[in-house]
Amino acid sequence: MSEHLLPAEKKITESDEVIARALTGASVPTLMMSLVHLTGDTAILRGAVRPKAPHMGEFQGYMSDEEKAQVRAIALQALKDYRDRGCTLPPPPSAQTVREMMSFMVAQQVTDEYVPMMLEELALDGEDSRAPRWNRQPAPGVREKYHVLVIGAGMSGLLQGLRLKEAGIPFTIVEKNDSVGGTWYENRYPGCRVDIANHFYSYSFEPYAWGEYFSRRDELLKYFRHFAARHGLESHIRFNTEVTRARYDEAAGLWDVELRRTAPASGAAAGAGAGGDDNGAGAGSAPLRLRVNAIVSAVGQLNRPKIPGIAGRDTFQGLQVHSAQWDPAIDLTGKRVAVIGSGASAFQLVPEAARSAAQLYVFQRSAPWMLPNPLYHEAVSREFRWLVEHVPYYARWFRFLIFWPGSDGVLPMLRIDPDWPHQERSVNELNEQARVYLTDYMRKQVNGDEELLAKVTPKFPVMGKRMLQDNGSWLQALQRPNVELVSEGVTRLDATGIVGATRRYDVDIIIYATGFHATQFLWPMEVVGRGGGLLARKWGDEPRAYLGITVPDFPNLFVLYGPATNLAHAGSIIFHSECQVRYITSSIQALIEGGYRSMECRPEVYEDYSRRLAAELQTLVWSHPAADSWYRNRAGRVVTTSPWRLADYWRWTRAPDLADYHLTA
Repeated sequence: MSEHLLPAEKKITESDEVIARALTGASVPTLMMSLVHLTGDTAILRGAVRPKAPHMGEFQGYMSDEEKAQVRAIALQALKDYRDRGCTLPPPPSAQTVREMMSFMVAQQVTDEYVPMMLEELALDGEDSRAPRWNRQPAPGVREKYHVLVIGAGMSGLLQGLRLKEAGIPFTIVEKNDSVGGTWYENRYPGCRVDIANHFYSYSFEPYAWGEYFSRRDELLKYFRHFAARHGLESHIRFNTEVTRARYDEAAGLWDVELRRTAPASGAAAGAGAGGDDNGAGAGSAPLRLRVNAIVSAVGQLNRPKIPGIAGRDTFQGLQVHSAQWDPAIDLTGKRVAVIGSGASAFQLVPEAARSAAQLYVFQRSAPWMLPNPLYHEAVSREFRWLVEHVPYYARWFRFLIFWPGSDGVLPMLRIDPDWPHQERSVNELNEQARVYLTDYMRKQVNGDEELLAKVTPKFPVMGKRMLQDNGSWLQALQRPNVELVSEGVTRLDATGIVGATRRYDVDIIIYATGFHATQFLWPMEVVGRGGGLLARKWGDEPRAYLGITVPDFPNLFVLYGPATNLAHAGSIIFHSECQVRYITSSIQALIEGGYRSMECRPEVYEDYSRRLAAELQTLVWSHPAADSWYRNRAGRVVTTSPWRLADYWRWTRAPDLADYHLTA
């Protein structure tokens, strides 16, 4: 695994022919940025050959074949020169040149407010600027007495553990499973993969030579397992353990945490290297209680499977399984299978199940919008991977190319225009244009089947629910002779099948692709704050947190991927987690530096943020009456998803403003 990490580009020793062959797999706009680093010459930025427009999933900037060939010829000579001089580089481009390079690459002006954020993402100087830094070093022994509990060893929990370790702050990670990886450990259904391009869906400071553009579950799990091992986090993790209750002791300014052991997942790989620390993190002999200064919840939003309360579930004699509780031993070959749901998990699972099931019924409550992406199942070519591993700064600029088109530029398409006359199908003119384009994309795939087209065309505006990456496999699967798309509801189950509104369906296996208890944050933990108040009661059905991170009456409690921090319009959840982890780590450092016992969000700050958040969410497509999704609570208000521009959230979370908090000495 370690050979896939990219701490620095490898030296080029290959022949001219090998280099030329590798260049055939290049993203040419990315290659043009590397040329500036290779040659020190910025003339290419002012030439006629240039990218035409940014677009998610389009890595060539809509350049012509002739233009791309011209750039590759220049790059071949530059890489040969670089190789022949011992792989040395000229002085790096100035900050002003880098800004010019950004705008050139994406064919639009990268404005001043975005430059600092994107410079940080690029990390061209090789520095991890999001790593923790002390304003002043604590007195000897002070931070060593501090202890932080991190709940969850998924993507964000591991990141939080690393930052605490870098800051020298003792910590314990409690993980309910027997391995790190979170969602990429738990989800193992056929076809499971990420739907954010992997060269961006990775830690900014830990790039990786991915095998696919949108990697499958196994490669993602390897990445996070290796991350934990590489950074020495395993000895801090207590596996097969979950938090049942946390109570804040006001007099001591500490959290008392109750734990319970969980059964190892059958057939799952155990978390190798699980050890202990000086506060009972050891998996074998630790007590079932912890007393800590601060808690960071990294349990996520999509971690507790939700199965609908269908009548007769206990009478069905076949196999029932939720997609997030998949057993790899399940064999669908020759079986009559029902998949209930048509969201992200079903979208990945159905094409795989259709290949082996004798009959597959797909019960669709709501058709999804699909974003055309021919690379969705594609392996990264040997040529592209060679460039990532050898060409200076190629990997960094490719990450930027993926990031920018899916950034804040998408928001105007989501904004509800109250004067738009077609509110029943779209929210503004841009949204309508997207609807027409995506509907036409589906029409071209159904081979004249208007009945199927009507079924698979969503009845809500584009982006109202989670957009799904598509390379044609979904509609191809639905048109197989052994597959039937069922748009009527499920009335009940009986011993041998599913009873619908108009007919029954004999099945052997029922797969619930029905999502998670996404709006029940930190559930089923019981969290008791100052004055004995329950967090679940404070939140009720409308959880809110300042910046999605902190809540009044719950001092020293921080939440990663908390209320209204899911990203449904831009960026990646890893980008958001890096922002939140920096904020939380800085908050804990401020507590230690100032000798404070606790910090607690001021109620007026919390209420002001909550009002602004609710008002902003009401202006966006997720609040459209037809967009009923897991983003919303029972009252129909959006509680999971962030409406903010990435540039704003990045700026707000660079460091805590201590004036937002009550600090207790």
